[in-house]
Amino acid sequence: MPSFGDLFTDLRGEDRTLRVSYHPDRGAVVLSLWSGTTCRGSFRMPADDVGRLVALLTAVRAAGDGSDPAGPGTLAVEGAAPEPSVERTGDVSGTTRRVALPPLPAPRVA
Repeated sequence: MPSFGDLFTDLRGEDRTLRVSYHPDRGAVVLSLWSGTTCRGSFRMPADDVGRLVALLTAVRAAGDGSDPAGPGTLAVEGAAPEPSVERTGDVSGTTRRVALPPLPAPRVA
């Protein structure tokens, strides 16, 4: 892990963690989700977007302790860009069909 970063533990426990690391050479902050020693996914955020994320997290915290000036249940972030429009690509309101994937055959070693 780079010298600048932090580790957060998931509320659910089970060895779930979020690692945050800063990579100045790439101008990126990497958020990665870990289960024990296995990385389950990562997100590379441009360093220029960190201020916007901090503003959102600050507003979430203020809303949680009742000090949000915009009122309960709102997340007003001063100077934040308007929320982008969401393009709907299909109806996602119905139920999904869950199917078990077939088991993979065991690898053969010669």
